[in-house]
Amino acid sequence: MRERRGAVTIADVAARAGVSQASVSRVLNGKRSVDPVIVRSVQSAIAALGYAPSVAARSLVHGRNHTVAMVVPDLENPLFQGILKGLSRAAAGDGYRVLVADTAERIEEEEATAIEARHRCDALVLCAPRMPEAQLRRLVARVAPVVVVNRQLPGAEVPIVGVDYGRGIRDLVEHLTKLGHRRLAYVSGPEASASNAERRRGVEEAAAADPDVHIEVLPGGSRLDDGYDAARSVLDARERGATAVIAFNDLVALGLMTRLRELGVDVPAELAVAGFDDVPMARFATPRLTSMSVPRDELGAQVWGRLRTLIAGGPVEHTVLYRPRLEVRESTAAVVAKGGDA
Repeated sequence: MRERRGAVTIADVAARAGVSQASVSRVLNGKRSVDPVIVRSVQSAIAALGYAPSVAARSLVHGRNHTVAMVVPDLENPLFQGILKGLSRAAAGDGYRVLVADTAERIEEEEATAIEARHRCDALVLCAPRMPEAQLRRLVARVAPVVVVNRQLPGAEVPIVGVDYGRGIRDLVEHLTKLGHRRLAYVSGPEASASNAERRRGVEEAAAADPDVHIEVLPGGSRLDDGYDAARSVLDARERGATAVIAFNDLVALGLMTRLRELGVDVPAELAVAGFDDVPMARFATPRLTSMSVPRDELGAQVWGRLRTLIAGGPVEHTVLYRPRLEVRESTAAVVAKGGDA
């Protein structure tokens, strides 16, 4: 028997079950009027063929509901909140609502959550998905129309909107080296985070560009508690000569500064600290936090523009990467030499 090529269709299911395509459609849509014998035949054919209904096709059958969904790894993160705000405001202008699903950094739940959300909405936004690249590529093909935020997928037919994290890290390192810092520490983000990988690339490029600069990479995370818990390893790095710290994001930096203050470490006199994303809390920290500013609302608006085009049947638009802007505040200062002389 010849091996079947390509995706299984509703016509294949109908042929195997010995019924019409309309009957298969009624079974898939849960119509109670269908003969139980036909239901069993169709279900058996679906199981045998491994048929999976197209999410996009079901949406066409049932009509649009003018709702889109945004799946995020952690809605407590102000960066994702800002993107959601910009997306919601832009979508509302076109009569669309935005639902949000938080996977709480559980990578194993991302795909199922995205598929379930897409069943309920006209389109999908995947914000900083953590899943492996091969899995993500399969998913975006299945749940289209979809826009991906802060995750590169070279060659994939999907719009990408994000931030140039590598360039941002290089700019931040340059700021610190101009202040005289030569030994730095980077408190990294979640291991599965693609944006952390981009930041790590920026760290490596900055160190390679200046042989006098050494950057030690430390374990961290993405939340306030992760920064608080990283204080011990940061102080160990300080004992090895580090005079400045770059955190994965502002939440990690704020948590770290809280613990350093409890331990009697003066920021920035004894240790400079910088973050990333420039969340609203950064301006109100003590000391105020130096950070790389990301245009959260604009990111959300750009996401909606691309999603709206896809919903209307338009083409996949080009990738947009924003360069973060350095916001210098009191948490970074010139390195103080031993003995107290600047």
